[in-house]
Amino acid sequence: MKVLHTSDWHLGQQFYEHSRAQEQQVFLDWLINILQTQSIDLLLIAGDIYHTATPPASAEQQLYSFIKQAKQFCPNLHIVIIAGNHDSANRIETAKPLLQLCDTHVVGRFNKHAPEQVVKSITTKNGTAHVVAMPFLRAADITMTADTSYQQAVAQAYQQALDHAKPLATQAPLILMGHLHAKGGDISSDSERNISIGGFEAINANIFSQSADYVALGHLHKAQCVAKSEHIRYSGTPLPMSFSEKNYQHQVLIAEFEGKKLTAVKPLYVPRHQQLILLPEKGGTTLNHLCELVNALTFNPEEAPCYIRLRLNASETSSQFRTAIDEALADKPVLFCGIERVNQQQTNDEPHFSDLGNIEQLDPMTLLSLAFSQQVNTDEAVPDEVKDCLALVINSMDEEANI
Repeated sequence: MKVLHTSDWHLGQQFYEHSRAQEQQVFLDWLINILQTQSIDLLLIAGDIYHTATPPASAEQQLYSFIKQAKQFCPNLHIVIIAGNHDSANRIETAKPLLQLCDTHVVGRFNKHAPEQVVKSITTKNGTAHVVAMPFLRAADITMTADTSYQQAVAQAYQQALDHAKPLATQAPLILMGHLHAKGGDISSDSERNISIGGFEAINANIFSQSADYVALGHLHKAQCVAKSEHIRYSGTPLPMSFSEKNYQHQVLIAEFEGKKLTAVKPLYVPRHQQLILLPEKGGTTLNHLCELVNALTFNPEEAPCYIRLRLNASETSSQFRTAIDEALADKPVLFCGIERVNQQQTNDEPHFSDLGNIEQLDPMTLLSLAFSQQVNTDEAVPDEVKDCLALVINSMDEEANI
């Protein structure tokens, strides 16, 4: 049996106000070809199908058209989709009755009173797989008390679901899907929203590694193994979601099984349809040098326009800098993604922003740390009680957005 693992499509994303619909469609067309040529039995999509909880209608149509075409070309294919932290659980679940007609199983929310509902037993042409399809867990989905932290409640939810799945999977693979930040995972610097609630980032891979034959994770955009375990994987995004991800090897993963045994996990690299250009690659530069770098660029007229973002020294005071840059970019096949003003005194490890436009690059916990050090105490860390308070506020806002 062959299982393809992917995640974090972020359909409907506006990349610096540029639509990515065509770029994402190229990926979906490529994926359908892979499903067909590789004879995939089961497709796992581990959350963040959409970029926001209220995606444009065109993004939803893109997903449903993909499923329809995938089934046309691969009639025996089964699909499992879970909701991520960017997705609306209710929206993901709405089309469940219709998607079931296409052998597509959707799980938007975990029911703590019926944990068996996230366990899907799927019989493919080449064998059966038992899938624990665990969506992103919000505080309302799990059992938290004064003595039970968010971290512990998440572990309990996974254990409850696994307790229902393990008796079924004595002869067939047990596959676990999740959308979370597993301990030790490497995140990108400016595109993955911090979904830490209480001790969420401390979720240990042990909660699923002892029972599952393969763990298909979503949320982190960089493809990677977790806890040095080959069978616990993030597939990463198929496209770069920010300029910090421009050098990632974007991929999907194919897990192969002989009976219950996992025999191989192979990456298939996603072709890059539109390139990302960051000038200069590190730090900032003067206006004159920046224009020289832009003028030195060469392009293949047969390729799609590139995304370009420029980094200018914050010390540049010329009021004509935008005019000079516009002249340098004129008639070049690029999609302009803004100018970043770089403080030459900054270090790479220091979070910073020179204007409010860059504040989105910092997650709420980092902003809290900055405010605490500047306004309260520069020598002490933010107390855990204050972090938990902020985390609960963020979570309640997410829940309201998903109603």
